[in-house]
Amino acid sequence: MNLTIAGLTARALLGRRRILLLLPMPALLIGLTLIANSSPASPDEWGPIVLGQLGLGVILPLTALIVGSSVLGLEIEDGTITHILAKPLPRSEIILAKLVVAWAVTAVTTALPLAIAGVITDSGATGIGLALGAAVGALAYTAFFLALSLMSRRPVAIGLIYIMLWENLLVQFVSGARTLSIQQYSVTLADGLAGNTELLNSNLSPVTASILAAAFIAIGTVVATQRLRSFALTGETS
Repeated sequence: MNLTIAGLTARALLGRRRILLLLPMPALLIGLTLIANSSPASPDEWGPIVLGQLGLGVILPLTALIVGSSVLGLEIEDGTITHILAKPLPRSEIILAKLVVAWAVTAVTTALPLAIAGVITDSGATGIGLALGAAVGALAYTAFFLALSLMSRRPVAIGLIYIMLWENLLVQFVSGARTLSIQQYSVTLADGLAGNTELLNSNLSPVTASILAAAFIAIGTVVATQRLRSFALTGETS
């Protein structure tokens, strides 16, 4: 990984206004957890909604979409990508640096608040499980959305369709759709690591979730690398 590219990416990403969209979501998750925990309802009743549907099902993918589509997408829009492509660097190094930064920012802004919410809800084990499940999901999501930013001029719109229609609607009615849902991988891994199946209600086996998450990460990285090579040759992605 190229540390110079990673450093420039981190500074550019954290300096953009879009990053401000990330700040309210962790506070919302922790606040709702505190409110729900002080209510008479048991964690088994509200945990799947707050931790699963909101935390892993909405906040995690939306954060990854904002970050993953920005690390290269905004540079393509404003033309600064040409400065990076002019450097004698393998395109795989550029993608890897961008992916690591996008994953780190996404993981910090989602895994940490989910860990805090898990501790408030149940126990330290639940917090660790949620954090690790979110971290794996963050890597899969950012690889997917990074590739999408190089494949389409409307990565945010397509990403929202995937999150809202596929992951939060279609999977409710078509069980086979769960095998192509990063949300389900995150929920399954968090569930298995936390050891409390009542809080998240996963639908896949941990082995299946791990393999499919790794496939998303690998395919997203390879596709992004190939598209960036095409961009370097033609001046724009086709």
